[in-house]
Amino acid sequence: MLKLFKFILPPLFTGLGIAFLVVLFNPSLRSTLLPSMNLPAAMSSEHMSFADAVQKAAPSVVTIFSESISNQPRYKRQNTVQALGSGVIMTQDGYILTNYHVIKNADLIIVTLADGRRFYDVQVIGFDTQTDLALLKISAEHLPKIPVNDSFKPRVGDVVLAIGNPLNLGQTITQGIISATGKQNLIDSPYSSLLQMDAAINVGNSGGALVNSRGDLVGITSAQFKTHENLDIQGIFFAVPYSIAKDVMDKLIKHGRVVRGYLGFSGTGIDSTGKDVSDNFTPVAGMRISQLDPFGPAWKAGIRETDIVIKIGGIAVANPQQVLEKLANTEPGKELEFEIYRDGKILKVMVTVAELEDEQ
Repeated sequence: MLKLFKFILPPLFTGLGIAFLVVLFNPSLRSTLLPSMNLPAAMSSEHMSFADAVQKAAPSVVTIFSESISNQPRYKRQNTVQALGSGVIMTQDGYILTNYHVIKNADLIIVTLADGRRFYDVQVIGFDTQTDLALLKISAEHLPKIPVNDSFKPRVGDVVLAIGNPLNLGQTITQGIISATGKQNLIDSPYSSLLQMDAAINVGNSGGALVNSRGDLVGITSAQFKTHENLDIQGIFFAVPYSIAKDVMDKLIKHGRVVRGYLGFSGTGIDSTGKDVSDNFTPVAGMRISQLDPFGPAWKAGIRETDIVIKIGGIAVANPQQVLEKLANTEPGKELEFEIYRDGKILKVMVTVAELEDEQ
């Protein structure tokens, strides 16, 4: 048997060696002789390209030109004030979301589609100053609406693309990641919870689309972070989340305005020791009342500044932001039971929800 192996093995290894050299120096033979390997998508050379996402979403992003007549005299004549922004086609029959400040006080609105078509007869369906959103309507059919995924929840670290027309240079794509979610206290409204990201937003981008790497709408690009000191801030930009934008759009289509509940206070989460909660990890034991409107429903019902709300409608306050959003979506006229902690005692107070007046 040993003699047999000695006789067979040398020619066998010699043949394999020759075959290896032939295949090595003849690349065309590799695909024929070697089995095909299906590489996972993560190893594909096209994995890091967002071209497919842009191709899906970009046709739905429009440019918005608006003009208004200023009453301030200049050289003894009225002046035309022009504004530039972007918008997102939400439905095939022409509903377009944009920022309210893009069309505020406009006497003329022009919508230009990505394919070059222009629409001069633009209807303002309604607007919401609390979220800086406005809904427009153009007369057209079979428009390229933006892809949406209602089950998608944006997370910190998600790659996002901002699509708009900055400085009227033409449609432009910028890329970044979501830096934070649920940002409040950045604008005068407690009813808007913003996404923070570092995809660049410039003049003209306002009202454009923020999409994920699949081209699905994540939010409506809104504002660049600015400080009172006019510092040169880089990489801090914001967008209204799609979930909030969709809710505003649905209400504007149905009612022509956004009806919100109003109780007349803000709140800060506290832990079991009464200290303010400033992170997402410490359990919230209640919500300390602040910025109480002295003529609002909560004040009239007997709630006072620094009261700690433990429960509303029998449900424990575990997330002040979600509580305030829920109260905003409560129908005006409804009574809610507040369980509050004051001076070492638990009190129950009935509060009637009023309607928030929109400011123009």
